[in-house]
Amino acid sequence: MGTREDMYGLFTSVNEINLNGERNRGDAKDGKLKNNIATSYDLQAQMSKKGILWNWGFHDDQIAKEMNARIPDFLNYDTDGFSEELYFFALKQVPFDLDDFAEKSVLEVGCGLGEGLNFLSRVTKAAGMVGLDLSEQAVKRANASLSRDGLSYVQGDAENLPFEDGEFDVVLNIESAHNYPNLEKFLAEVARVLKPGGYFSHVDLFTTQRHAHMQELKEKDLGLEWIHERDISAEVRAAVHRRLAPDGSFHKALQGQRMGMVQRHMAKRVGPEAVGGSFAGYYDSRSTKLLKKMGLLPAQFMPPVDSYRHIVAKKR
Repeated sequence: MGTREDMYGLFTSVNEINLNGERNRGDAKDGKLKNNIATSYDLQAQMSKKGILWNWGFHDDQIAKEMNARIPDFLNYDTDGFSEELYFFALKQVPFDLDDFAEKSVLEVGCGLGEGLNFLSRVTKAAGMVGLDLSEQAVKRANASLSRDGLSYVQGDAENLPFEDGEFDVVLNIESAHNYPNLEKFLAEVARVLKPGGYFSHVDLFTTQRHAHMQELKEKDLGLEWIHERDISAEVRAAVHRRLAPDGSFHKALQGQRMGMVQRHMAKRVGPEAVGGSFAGYYDSRSTKLLKKMGLLPAQFMPPVDSYRHIVAKKR
């Protein structure tokens, strides 16, 4: 499968998962969707620059201030900080003090290239941190460049976690579950690997259909007590707008890359979609519309995202 076919497979699969729910799909269909997603992220893992976090970001002045106090001058070098803010926010919503993680174990499901969990390992000194991702290439790269004592990465399926019952105090899931065909299986696995009294901090983008399905699952006995939900769409859009501003990190990154005129034009027009542009109100340019019409780009990159939410649950 070529690069364009890989990306088409990703977009088609994500739309299928988030617009059609989990109804009328069998294991074979789910397996195909996962394969498309894994293939695409394997490709992205090979192409991504070091330090990249695969999320749309989050911005709140107070959170940014607290984060920079935790790691002085962090926001002055190498990053716009918005993706890290999302991780920092998600961890802070767990009702453990950041200084009390010395005996806690943390699992991130859907860790991508591992940079987010690596950042959190600097924020708090947990007893152990493990990242899991479906993409074999992403996990290999994370282990090669980031793993060390107390921080490791494993390849695996979010719907069939390769861990023992009650192994973790905290499970994080950051902008990843919209890629999971069977959300119920994932939530049941989270409950299984959490210790009694452990916490699940879940952040994701939601279509209307996917959020309705999430609400249905909250009513089921999956072993989790749902204690908090917050719509953080405004904070996510704030990050996207800052990232895509003329003087933002997106355009600065383009300026620093060597590429042909056509490639640069494509990146400037299409790239914003990858960082949440449509969710923040950015619309297709004429050239992007033409490329879609010609079949060179998928007609719909992402499903129509209705909201971006943070949800916390506790293991009973």
